Amino acid sequence: MEEAVRDGVAEQRERLMESLRIYGGHYAQLSRRFAAWLGLHSTDATAVLEIAAAEERGAPLSPARLSERISLSTGATTALLNRLESAGHITRAREHSDRRIVTLRSGAHIQERADEFFGPLAHRLDAVMSHYPPELLAQFEAFMADLNTTMNGHLADDDR
Repeated sequence: MEEAVRDGVAEQRERLMESLRIYGGHYAQLSRRFAAWLGLHSTDATAVLEIAAAEERGAPLSPARLSERISLSTGATTALLNRLESAGHITRAREHSDRRIVTLRSGAHIQERADEFFGPLAHRLDAVMSHYPPELLAQFEAFMADLNTTMNGHLADDDR
């Protein structure tokens, strides 16, 4: 009986990982649609979203950190930032007491456009999550944090 339970758990974990892969695919597709909607290359749109999300978290990105987040070389990131800044999608500011540190900020219209594009989905996702008790959501939040920590560690250890 114990082996059957173990097999059921293994199958459950496989189904869960497949669901996470499917969600990741949907997120990537949504990002590509957002890019097309803005008239940007997908890498440019990904950078804009990273910059805006970091701002929302209260931890704006530097160009070096953005380069790490989107896996571009320093030179490619500079070219990307030049394009985005010229188009008014982002600004580079020297807000830190160390004036050498550059902070990236999204243009005001980017947050409005992101809210317009992602708002309907955010409402749908919130409605789905509202069906689950806060305790279960807290467990899921901890589970996702553990998965993200594990994935980050693997990426750092296995830099291919």
